[in-house]
Amino acid sequence: MSGRPMPDNSSDNPEGDSAPGYSHKRPAYEPDEQLVKRPTGPVVPYAELHCHSNFSFLDGVSDPEELIEEAVRLGLDALAITDHDGFYAASRFAEAALAYDLRTIYGAELSLGLNTPQNGVADPEGQHLLVLARGVEGYHRLAGAITEAQLRGDEKGRPSYAVEELAAQSSGSWMILTGCRKGAVRQALITSGLAGAAAELDRLRALFGNDHVVVELIDHGLPTDSDLNDALISVAHDHNLPVVATNNVHFATPDGGRLGAALAAVRARRSLSDMDGWLCGPGAHLRSGAEMAQIFARYPGVVARTVEIADQCAFNLRLAKPRL
Repeated sequence: MSGRPMPDNSSDNPEGDSAPGYSHKRPAYEPDEQLVKRPTGPVVPYAELHCHSNFSFLDGVSDPEELIEEAVRLGLDALAITDHDGFYAASRFAEAALAYDLRTIYGAELSLGLNTPQNGVADPEGQHLLVLARGVEGYHRLAGAITEAQLRGDEKGRPSYAVEELAAQSSGSWMILTGCRKGAVRQALITSGLAGAAAELDRLRALFGNDHVVVELIDHGLPTDSDLNDALISVAHDHNLPVVATNNVHFATPDGGRLGAALAAVRARRSLSDMDGWLCGPGAHLRSGAEMAQIFARYPGVVARTVEIADQCAFNLRLAKPRL
């Protein structure tokens, strides 16, 4: 459904199997400066801080390389990779970004409170915690926390986190965004109103520190987005917390929405009609700074502040040598 042709692996496979995973070798990324061209005019500075690749299995659509290429075309200042519970896409993401000199941020969307793996579930249980590593130290600490949670879980697809442990492991080296509808703050806002959202923000501040929590606005063009964002802005101002805009990206370009819906239905083992209401919005793709500034014009500063966060978090993955 992506429209991409199947690769020809005949040189690696004398028996003619054309499956993409047959070869054990992945060739180095080759940038195509003819196809991937930066904007020629001025751009509105913007860094996308919440982005899933297809390594968020059956949730994200696009290859890491596709995300980098589209970010370059749009003139983004930086791009974060925040796949579910791991850094699976990090090396490919870093390799492609280096070819275009695009700043990179590394994080993960942690799945809290899982009792079982979530394939076959339309609306996964538990909550999400969106974490961005603040440089190399934050990356190592987050990698260690994820590893411990994956090993503690008694089956694949069910990491086991303790939020208090995460707070201790962060040691001030993470940035916490309030995240999507599965984030604790948005969940509380929907179920308990402003008081519930305020209580969850207080809990995050107590755990991770006032300087490490950022309220996140998302607008995919859904009917409730504006009301939710208005409420989040109000709570953030009451708590004197910074606010940023993200697009909670699940596909690089708008035409990835159809494939994204199909993958979500496969993950939930339901028909597309049965998934109505549980699919990510059609606007969950990368956008330019100018488009984001137009969408979030009601909230001054939330687009520009993404670049400030990127300044604190972006680094070259080559600096993060593994601690074996």
